[in-house]
Amino acid sequence: MQTTSHVLMVRPALFAANPETLASNAFQRPDPDSAAVHAQAVAEFDRYAEALDRAGVDVLVAQDRLEPHRPDALFPNNWVSFHEDGTVVLYPMEAPNRRLERREEILDLVGRRFLIRRRLDLSGHEARGRFLEGTGSMVLDREHRLAYLCRSSRSHRDVVDEFTRELGYEPVWFSGTDGRGQAVYHTNVMMAVGREFAVVCLDAIRDRRERAQVAAFLRMSGKRILDISRVQMGAFAGNVLELKGRGGAPVLALSRQAWDALNEGQRRAIQERAIPLVAAIDTIERCGGGGTRCMVAEIHLPPRIAADAALAG
Repeated sequence: MQTTSHVLMVRPALFAANPETLASNAFQRPDPDSAAVHAQAVAEFDRYAEALDRAGVDVLVAQDRLEPHRPDALFPNNWVSFHEDGTVVLYPMEAPNRRLERREEILDLVGRRFLIRRRLDLSGHEARGRFLEGTGSMVLDREHRLAYLCRSSRSHRDVVDEFTRELGYEPVWFSGTDGRGQAVYHTNVMMAVGREFAVVCLDAIRDRRERAQVAAFLRMSGKRILDISRVQMGAFAGNVLELKGRGGAPVLALSRQAWDALNEGQRRAIQERAIPLVAAIDTIERCGGGGTRCMVAEIHLPPRIAADAALAG
């Protein structure tokens, strides 16, 4: 339940640093050479998608469109999530231009291969200034029904309450800051939960009680904790994702920058539990402020063929 071999990725039509998210995303670094940035980002996207495919991950790629401009279109996990009971959740986005990323044609593309039984549309909260940016704002332990949440302008409690009530999750709240003291904008840049282990920057959680609570929940759910530093978090070492590769083998997708930031002991701890899939996405990380995990929306929906067969039987 925690991991899947099916993912959605959105190939960018015109990638660029998003001016509407700069204020709260400390990982983002604009580049004036927009044409070069887009070309580099598309090349990085294609190599990453191909690497996932070679590892045995089923990659469903949707193509973005030029108009209207969606600079962050390649980060679909913020506006949609797919769940094992057939539920699709649509999320309220803080930046107005990111709300354009919610596209029916992408849901139709997913729906041709997977069974969508219910749609939970939370986007109406945007009108009241309430936001929750999917599995960027929440790091889900799907097996133990826990939603880890770092407080930020992109994680409103009222929206979280509706999500957890509808999907049956328990929220685990905490506050986190980066090395410069700025609030962490998305939980998934500082932690990730796999089947047997969790990567987390505990040092980013300044409150001792909250730090102890997060560690306790992770250990209670049977996870071995791989603790990373704030410097490593800044290199996207927390923005990783475990998937199922060929034959069900665990694969950990992470960027080259993240892998290079880890020490030998941390690398060995990962290699004991998963096959590292290292992707060079330097331009996407620098200009977009998101990493390998942000580029992937896991699909936990029932496959349509299996569901249709069950109905016929």
